Amino acid sequence: MAVSVLKVLLITLVLVVAIFVALFIWTRLQVAQIEQAHPPQGQFVELSNGRLHFVDLQARGDLPPILFIHGASGNLNDQRVAYENALSGTGRLIFIDRPGHGYSDRAGADDPAKQADIYAQFLSEIGVESAIIVCHSLGCASAAAMAVNHPDRVQGLVFVAPATHEWPGGVTWYYDIASLPIIGWLFTETLTLPFGRVGLDSGVASVFKPNKPVPDYASDSAVKLVLRPQTFRHNAHDVATLKAFVTRFQPRYESIAAPTEIITGDSDDVVLPEIHSVGLERDIAGAQMTVLPGVGHKPDYIATDVVVGAIRRVAAQSIAQSVER
Repeated sequence: MAVSVLKVLLITLVLVVAIFVALFIWTRLQVAQIEQAHPPQGQFVELSNGRLHFVDLQARGDLPPILFIHGASGNLNDQRVAYENALSGTGRLIFIDRPGHGYSDRAGADDPAKQADIYAQFLSEIGVESAIIVCHSLGCASAAAMAVNHPDRVQGLVFVAPATHEWPGGVTWYYDIASLPIIGWLFTETLTLPFGRVGLDSGVASVFKPNKPVPDYASDSAVKLVLRPQTFRHNAHDVATLKAFVTRFQPRYESIAAPTEIITGDSDDVVLPEIHSVGLERDIAGAQMTVLPGVGHKPDYIATDVVVGAIRRVAAQSIAQSVER
């Protein structure tokens, strides 16, 4: 009897290992296909701990340089698709893959303040003294950190559906699992890509709701890049550790002096506007908040013209301040 039980356990173990090996190999093949479908679109700059991938669209115009910082689960294509046409010919537009996302190295930047340090170094490397920072969602935590720690690099701020303040509750369970040391590696190397592909459309719909996703958003924004195991782990770490970071850092927002606008949808249930957007308006002197009725977490796509208007107002305030000085 004991021998039979042992045999069953051994067969079960072999089957489980075989399944995981098969999923690991399948994941490697899928990663190659994803990267072939969505290769790097821009340039790379070497920084102190790695390289950053970016698209730099230089044009003569009336606006200062603008640095776009995407949120969780994204890459530079998310912001580029939203703004490139709307701002074409207005000035220098710089879209970056956040550290560990898209095709940028992690470069040791595992919290928003360290990512802000990377952005400051990056601007220096490409010859930009300062820029207007336009951010979305989780990317706004590093934009705010940049304004606090590198104020000379920030001419103005446009926060879009920002995630910047402590909130009640936690995050979705798979972010916590994926950010664990060993279990997270096994999880992301075998399971996140197959399950992520199945849930991709519903995930996009949940980010846009109650609005309809724009046509071809998933393919145009190359969102599948986040399903690659290492990228998914970086993304999970960013999400899972954000609350602890902003809880420590948010008291410092009151030092931000750059012209600031906040754009939020009143139907955003990804990040709660009454906590984050209202918090920024309260903490940053002179910040102006626009609340969009019936808009969810993607004002950058659903109300692009409103964000562009905010960018222009921030630019005008920034230029006026520089003249006064």
